[in-house]
Amino acid sequence: MQSVVELWVYLSATPLFGLTATLATYVLAQAVYQRVDQAPWANPVLWTVLALALLLTLTDTPYPTYFSGAQFIHFLLGPAVVALAWPLWQRRAELRRRWLAVLAAALVGGSAAAGSALLVGWALGLPLPVLASLAPKSVTAPVAMGIAQQLGGIPALAAVFAVLTGLIGALLAKPLFDLLRIRQPEVRGFALGAVSHGIGAARAMQVHPASGAYAALALGLQVLLASLLMPFVSLLLGALPALRP
Repeated sequence: MQSVVELWVYLSATPLFGLTATLATYVLAQAVYQRVDQAPWANPVLWTVLALALLLTLTDTPYPTYFSGAQFIHFLLGPAVVALAWPLWQRRAELRRRWLAVLAAALVGGSAAAGSALLVGWALGLPLPVLASLAPKSVTAPVAMGIAQQLGGIPALAAVFAVLTGLIGALLAKPLFDLLRIRQPEVRGFALGAVSHGIGAARAMQVHPASGAYAALALGLQVLLASLLMPFVSLLLGALPALRP
């Protein structure tokens, strides 16, 4: 017991704490996820986030202290997203045949995701900075933070909305697709990637290679389209106060 206490004191005082806690928690969550046959409710990202939040709260560890170690994992997010392009390259001939349908689906899906969030938020009376943070919720978190800042939103809040959107999609996509009788892995993956970005794409990759490839394609298209259409969202946000009764 004494050695455990000494190890905790040492780790908590160094950047190794955040790195070790994140890796250990995720490996444990992933083992449970595999043990229950990858049930959606056992998503390892969800349970890792909850377990780490509980750990930081119980130990009264400041977030900057945790992130000083966890930033090494955060850095790998970019290369991980880029690596999703490999399954797309393997299907490049198929994508060339479907490019128009894929682009149209991405545009409609992204517009519906952002538009519905803005409409619900406006109906609930949310202030403009929160609406601006909510608009890019279906874009991967680093890009969503940049878009939210340009729209006058709160980058940290945009990251929270993006992560929650990804987790909800990863949890509810399979039962929803089954309910709607959507069987094609390409359609499932593209829809999941369009609204749940990286977390959804990771879930799709676990289910079927084609689902993962199309989810990665949808993720990339949403980043591109959201960046190009940001000025129109800004105009919409400016007009919303005048529409309130």
